Amino acid sequence: MRVRVLGCSGAIARDCKTTSFLVDQDVLIDAGTGVGDLTREEMLRVQDVFLTHSHLDHVACLPLMVDTIAAARVGQPLRVHALPHTLAALRQHIFNDLIWPDFSRLPSAESPLVTFHPLEVGAVRHVHGRAIEALPAEHSIPAIGYAVRGPQAGGRWWVFSGDTGPNPAFWQRINQLPVHSLVIETAFSNGERELAHLARHLSPAVLADELDHIDTSQRYPVYITHTKPAETETIMREIAQFDQVRPPRSEVAHDIRWLSAGHVFEL
Repeated sequence: MRVRVLGCSGAIARDCKTTSFLVDQDVLIDAGTGVGDLTREEMLRVQDVFLTHSHLDHVACLPLMVDTIAAARVGQPLRVHALPHTLAALRQHIFNDLIWPDFSRLPSAESPLVTFHPLEVGAVRHVHGRAIEALPAEHSIPAIGYAVRGPQAGGRWWVFSGDTGPNPAFWQRINQLPVHSLVIETAFSNGERELAHLARHLSPAVLADELDHIDTSQRYPVYITHTKPAETETIMREIAQFDQVRPPRSEVAHDIRWLSAGHVFEL
């Protein structure tokens, strides 16, 4: 299984695309502006989209992508999986015939271009042999993260926190999994720790506390995502103050790396 990072920035600027991951060739985890780097042919291969929540930086390219591939998808709808709250927000605020056409009813209600599939925390969807589990998240609106495992028996899991603040339930679950790598957000620097708390995001100081929840029997790389372009250097410097950034050493607790678009996880 391959997970390709299309976008992982907390805001846009040149070479900074918002959150989206391509699993193999046919599954998207979130649909931020990173989706715009896919060719039309690559978009046509996508069959399922799993969304963490409804904030714009995670869904912005979903309606645009559907429009791009519409002519070739009649009778083969794109399946969108998300919390009921997220799907309701998409229906009410995006696919509403005001902001964007309602492709869940076009070209007809019987043959739509998009179908919506609700899921809850703990649900596991099986897509062409891969298991995709919805993980708990603690954000300003209902949100989830995901754990993804390839089709091979006994394979390890790629884990994505989604947007979240402190989240004991998340660690309780992933400590039960053989984790290959963890992608976790740190959206604000310590100087904006109070804002991070209000917005239900992580800052480096809070991240340090969160990583202490990792079972000591497990060791895997931790990738920092969702940093804003203006804050990235500060955030990574503050993270380095409590842990050793790549390469890992035996005397440090974690192997922490900054995630960038274009990175590919091979599981």
